[in-house]
Amino acid sequence: MAKEQERDELHRTIWQIANDLRGSVDGWDFKTYVLGMLFYRFISENLTAYINKEEQRTGNAAFNYANISDEDAEFGRAERRNELD
Repeated sequence: MAKEQERDELHRTIWQIANDLRGSVDGWDFKTYVLGMLFYRFISENLTAYINKEEQRTGNAAFNYANISDEDAEFGRAERRNELD
């Protein structure tokens, strides 16, 4: 149910943006902007799902990438970089 609500909210937001920009932006420019935003969201959601799945597979069932702080994310990134060096 939450995904449907998020999708409905996204549609309302996009429609409101379209109404606000109507007339002042070329249609193709607007499509490019919206499609880019939707693609970014698609990539973000799929990356989050992948990370969560891998964390759960390793036994960390309570992990949720969307809820970690910026500091924790930077720490994890730096730790991973050190492992690769």
